[in-house]
This record gives sequence, C-alpha cells and structure tokens, in this order.
Amino acid sequence: MSRTNFQELLDAGVHFGHLARKWNPKMAPYIFDQKNGIHIIDLHKTIVKLDEAAEEMKILAKSGRKILFVATKKQAKDIVSEKAAAVGMPSVTERWAGGMLTNFPTIRKAIKKMSVIDKMKEDGTFDKLAKRERLQVDRQRAKLEKNLGSIRDMSRLPSAIFVIDIQKEANAVKEAGRLNIPVFAMVDTCCDPTPVDYVIPANDDAAKSIECIMNVLCAAIAEGLEERKLEKDKEAPAEEATEAAAAKGGARKLRARKGAKAEDAPEAAEKVEVAAEAPEEPKAE
Repeated sequence: MSRTNFQELLDAGVHFGHLARKWNPKMAPYIFDQKNGIHIIDLHKTIVKLDEAAEEMKILAKSGRKILFVATKKQAKDIVSEKAAAVGMPSVTERWAGGMLTNFPTIRKAIKKMSVIDKMKEDGTFDKLAKRERLQVDRQRAKLEKNLGSIRDMSRLPSAIFVIDIQKEANAVKEAGRLNIPVFAMVDTCCDPTPVDYVIPANDDAAKSIECIMNVLCAAIAEGLEERKLEKDKEAPAEEATEAAAAKGGARKLRARKGAKAEDAPEAAEKVEVAAEAPEEPKAE
C-alpha cells in the first residue's frame, strides 16, 4: 500500500523540475515531459521511489539506528530541523563541517567541549573567569551549538543520511560514500543521481515539496519507532516470567537440599551415639 498519493504530490509542486537546458541526462528515466522550458518529473515514479525509501527508513528506525538529515538551504533548514527532531533523529541544517563523517572522533571532541562548558556553568567555575574570558567561552559555546547542537546526542556514525539538494550537500554525499553509508536524497532534474542509493525524484527547491516528502519519511520513521517500542513492551513481561521461573527453580533446589540435610540428620546423630558408646581402646604405655 502506497504511503502517499498522486494528488498530494501534485498539490505540493513535487513534479516541477529545473530548466530543460540545465538538466542532467542521467535523470531522463524520471522525467515525464517538458513544459514552457521546464522539465516535469514523473510523479508515478516518485511515488514508487518514495515508498521504497520510506519502508527502508522504517526498518532502520525499528532496529534502533539513526538517520542523519542534511539540509542547509534556506527553504529547507527549518522544516528539516523540526521534522527530524520530532522523530528523535539528528540533523545538520546550518553548515556541513568538513569531516563530519570521515573525521567523526574530532567532531565528538568538539561536542564534548560543549558539555565541558555547560558543566563549568553548573559548578560555578564559569563565574570565576574574567569578564573577557566569559564572553569568549559564551561565543564558542554559541558557535558549537549552532553548528553541532543538533547532532549532540549522536554518539556514533549514522546508519544512513537523507540529503536535500545533493549539489549543495556534495561533501556530505562524498563522505557517506567513502564510509559506505547509504544515501537517501531528493534529487532534482539538474542533479546526477549516481552517488545516491535511494533516489527520490522531486522538486528540492520549494518548501511545500520538501515538507510533503519529509512528512512521508518521518511518518514511516515514527511507525518504526512505535513498532520497536511495542516489541520491547512484549519482551519485558517475557523476561520477567523467565526470571520468576528461574527464581522458583532455585527455591525448589534450595528446599530439596534442606530436605536432604534433614533426612541425613538422624543418621548422623546415630553415628555420634554409636561412637560415644563404643569402648575406648587401651593406650600403649
């Protein structure tokens, strides 16, 4: 069953491509027609590709993996930041820092620096600094928050990335490719879809088009997370039952041991009595 319908995509303007003279021939399979010098994307193919990407994201979310959303263009950043945060996924919407994936340990150090500054403010160390130093630390903290705040909880490399405008975010796509991280992307008619694993042919310039695609993908992620939660809830009683059974088994063994000891007690008493009544052997002089 399709997660979206033709009319929703049409109303959002997902079908509008770029100028025909700026097209990339590799996008030809996804182009339906040309009108007034603008390429029209085949929405039937968009629906197929969007459903495929949504299903894969649902599987990733269900298995507890993270998908990094990347969109720094003006019309996309606010939408992506809000939608990704709603499903607990990290996002980069200000600037792609070089090496964010390929040099991830260094990025983690920068994120830890934010935590150190926060700790300084909590324990009163920050207040002991000179006014100029406090200003510098505040500026550093604000800069780190702006660029890396949205990936603060990302303790390891993401399992996949979703990109809006693969031309603008070319560095993110290249880094993901080097590390064999799957790439999901909205791909317009002017782009080369070759580096993308899950191509979603769509208008990546209009806010309505971006929001429409994000709604479908985030709904799929939310489904995956919900299924994961339900599975955990089912597993919890099963684990409790196993622990209870193990505890009962342990109690039975303990009672059995105590019973065996009680049965052995009279025999032991008899042995003591016999030993007490036995005559003593004469000692050698």
